[in-house]
Amino acid sequence: MLRRYVMKALIRNVYVITMDDQDNRYPDGCIAVEGDTIAYVGDEERLPAGFVPDEILDGCGMLALPGFVNAHTHSAMSLFRGYANDIPLMDWLAQKIWPLEDRLQPQDAYWLSILSIAEMAMSGVTAFADMYMFMDQTAKAVEHSGIRAVLARGLQGPDARSEQRLAENRRLWEEWHGGAEGRIRVMVGPHAIYTCDGDYLKCCMDLAEQLGVGLHIHLAETRTEVEEALKKYGKTPVEYLESIGFFNLPVLAAHCVHLTQRDMDILKEHDVQVAHCPVSNLKLGSGIAQVSLLLEEGINVGLGTDSAASNNSLSVMREMTFAALLGKGINEDPTVIPAKQVLKMATVCGAKAIGWSHEIGSLEPGKKADIILIKCDAPHYYPAADPVTHLVYSGRDSDVDTVIVNGKVLMRKRQLTTIDLERVYYEVGQIRNRVMGGTEDAH
Repeated sequence: MLRRYVMKALIRNVYVITMDDQDNRYPDGCIAVEGDTIAYVGDEERLPAGFVPDEILDGCGMLALPGFVNAHTHSAMSLFRGYANDIPLMDWLAQKIWPLEDRLQPQDAYWLSILSIAEMAMSGVTAFADMYMFMDQTAKAVEHSGIRAVLARGLQGPDARSEQRLAENRRLWEEWHGGAEGRIRVMVGPHAIYTCDGDYLKCCMDLAEQLGVGLHIHLAETRTEVEEALKKYGKTPVEYLESIGFFNLPVLAAHCVHLTQRDMDILKEHDVQVAHCPVSNLKLGSGIAQVSLLLEEGINVGLGTDSAASNNSLSVMREMTFAALLGKGINEDPTVIPAKQVLKMATVCGAKAIGWSHEIGSLEPGKKADIILIKCDAPHYYPAADPVTHLVYSGRDSDVDTVIVNGKVLMRKRQLTTIDLERVYYEVGQIRNRVMGGTEDAH
């Protein structure tokens, strides 16, 4: 139900970590929200006297942060969580996932997306970038749940349905770009260079240029992808995409595990945004991205979970921990990717990666009120130390108490306000029985 007047809310008595350019923190702070926008952030004693809230949220014992950004996922793939484990990516796709996807019906994607959105919201995610099929149903799930998303129709071709997929991406933009009170944006989603030939990639580029949007693609995810590109084109995947002008448009590139120095130079030159998905890459045995080198090059890196099918979790909190630890381990250097940097990857850098940094990613007046409150009264936060360090290395999804998107409370005291979980579980169970009932490993 749409609001008939502008609500004012005050989050008080809270430790505010703004993630702004000055890294401002307010241990005894408050946040004033007017409608969908942050009106004030700072010490409570300096709150403008004229601000009279309709609602007060007590943040005692909690941290206030900008919501986490999941920069790469496939939300409707939640159906395949726990199915097809411990096999390489291409076998996983071709032998397990793609055959079952053919059994999905459009309306299934609504409930499967809602399931993922519930999981993400309960772990502090307020915005995500998604690529899949039946994206109009995912858009409806985004609209009804209140979360924020950048959506792209996953595109492959050429084949009998490649033109239809392009039309669906265009229709998604026509019907949903700027929709859901401005919470939905649309990109064009060519899946990868091994599922799209050069002519089809150019069709995707033409569509993105016509619509004035960016491209979301899987890139250099596996060693096999790189080896096949070298055989076929005499170029790495990154070099190949540059050669066809792909990076002349804004690009969100997921994974970027296997890169040469020349690849990184190209990504830097074209300001390509990288979504680092450490847990999915580990589980599929794809390798470990050299994030510390990307950061040294000045390339922006956000965090993504990939799907619940390849990750088994949609927790950006877990991705933070893995990103920090993996960077230190593979470089044998405990100073790389410190806690503060990895929290930036989950917030302000993630917002930049999905093209939304001017409105979200930090807590500042004039930005959208996408705010999470994290309880830090559990044993794993004691004894008290730097809260960012505790959050990255000790934090858990269950610490997230309150989630606000666009000024609307989506979760309060761990209870979702816009999603009926029992109904979701029932509907997803029905879909699972129909799609996977007699399938090996579906138990």
